[in-house]
Amino acid sequence: MQSPSAQQVCVLGSTGSIGVSTLDVLARHPGQYQVYALTARERIAELAQQCRRFVPKYAVVLDPARAAQLEQELAEEGVATEVLSGVEGLCQVASDARVDVVMAAIVGAAGLRPTLAAVQAGKKVLLANKESLVMAGPLFMAALAQSRASLLPIDSEHNAIFQCLPYPCEDLEQAGVEKILLTGSGGPFRSRPVAELHGVTPEEACAHPNWSMGRKISVDSATMMNKGLEFIEACYLFRAEPAQIDIVVHPQSIIHSMVQYRDGSLLAQMGNPDMRTPIAHALAFPERIDSGVPALDLIAQGRLDFEAPDEARFPCLRLAREAMIAGGSAPAVLNAANEVAVAAFLDGKLAFTEIPRVIEDVMKSAPVVELRDLDAVELADREARTLAQQALNQGGGVGTTGAGFPESRSM
Repeated sequence: MQSPSAQQVCVLGSTGSIGVSTLDVLARHPGQYQVYALTARERIAELAQQCRRFVPKYAVVLDPARAAQLEQELAEEGVATEVLSGVEGLCQVASDARVDVVMAAIVGAAGLRPTLAAVQAGKKVLLANKESLVMAGPLFMAALAQSRASLLPIDSEHNAIFQCLPYPCEDLEQAGVEKILLTGSGGPFRSRPVAELHGVTPEEACAHPNWSMGRKISVDSATMMNKGLEFIEACYLFRAEPAQIDIVVHPQSIIHSMVQYRDGSLLAQMGNPDMRTPIAHALAFPERIDSGVPALDLIAQGRLDFEAPDEARFPCLRLAREAMIAGGSAPAVLNAANEVAVAAFLDGKLAFTEIPRVIEDVMKSAPVVELRDLDAVELADREARTLAQQALNQGGGVGTTGAGFPESRSM
């Protein structure tokens, strides 16, 4: 029996790793939280099982045919969950007046519109979909400022930074912050000879040493593009200039990020590498609840190591910084090209070391435009994907020379 005062939670992307971890935390606190809506892209069997357990008011599947399949299956079993489909269904549940909290955990560009819908509806938004900020940072933050929504970061690094800053923190300079130190494990290839990287397999790239994640984000971790995207996200989330953020390789993934203050203090958030910790923190903020994660044993851990990132090994870090400095549509182009390149790698159509080369070629070809609205964001995304596909079809090149981004224009 669930409490009538329980907060109603919509989990966008409930069958992914973040969604599954979110449901694990919610299940530990049935009197405080109730699952109102669950969504998935294509994992119908997993979504059906979640509906049987949590009996949400709504389930949403992106593809209408798969949605009809789920609807029939649940109806035959007597599960009282209404099934919706498409982006419209995602936006409907994310902005539903009865929803209190939205976990935005859809991977990739597909999460942009429903996450923005949740912000515009004034929800408490737990942001795990970094692409929303990477693609449309200025529009997203403007919508946040104009709404009653609250935004809490779920990426372990951004959640750590959030915990190490005063709340609220509108200005890093006024808060006495000199530097944000964004940590990353370096992924599975941190110490592998560069000459051997060309032939690595998707299975090797997805074998992260510390975290259990989906295949796409695991490849991003292996190229360190995930850290590049997080760098862009951090600039928007914390109103930081690119020069105020340094990336630090920390193989153990125990310190999730740090904030350096002008008085010499360096605050760090530490914990076992388990996404349930930042999920529980953001879900209950400003209170604390049990996440199910065991306490960190520093004595057993024994040591913590740090090193500077090697941008020759991980060129995606440079590309992300260049995109953020260029501004406008450049981060959206970076993200789109990366999604296409990673998908090709996972399908066995592109070598691992070709991923950054395809991205850079697209960045050199795509003009940087000012993003006036969401349609312009999605147009820049589509055009970048077309260029990336051309790059794949032509063996990685799109017929451009030179460096940097083309001249800016408005859209």
